[in-house]
Amino acid sequence: MSEEITLNAVDLATELTIAWLGNQNNRVSAEDVPAFLRTMHSTLSELASGGSSTGAGEETPPATEYTPAVSVRKSLASNDHIISMIDGKPYKTLRRHLSTNGMTPEEYRARYNLKADYPMVAPSYSEARRAMAHRIGLGAKGRAARNAAASAPASAATKTRKPRAKAAENA
Repeated sequence: MSEEITLNAVDLATELTIAWLGNQNNRVSAEDVPAFLRTMHSTLSELASGGSSTGAGEETPPATEYTPAVSVRKSLASNDHIISMIDGKPYKTLRRHLSTNGMTPEEYRARYNLKADYPMVAPSYSEARRAMAHRIGLGAKGRAARNAAASAPASAATKTRKPRAKAAENA
């Protein structure tokens, strides 16, 4: 079986080297080709045997522990902003800052062991957006429909239906 793996690794390494050299974007001198071929062969042999690049006796390094730039209490100390635990800078909302760092709010909370209700928006900013939404009437249609539905059963019993004769005459 080891001969099959060796032959397979040699064939695969050769094919990968040929493909690599065939790419126009890779410019390499003739002296570098044997070193590349050796590297490809050793990598393929290692992958075929199930080994890792750190060696058989070594353990994989533990997950990176992240130290916050500020404490949780300090990050939420102001109503005007939230201080990021990544870089220690104040933000009105953390969502864009997190996306530029390749994170979601859930990943951010998990990284720094924050509760699920840790806010992503500063309280004053949230209140300003809420007031603006009420001022321009967002959500009023839903409230009006609920209020109309609640009062409709009581008023439906007192109203009588009119025939639609006028609609037929106008058509």
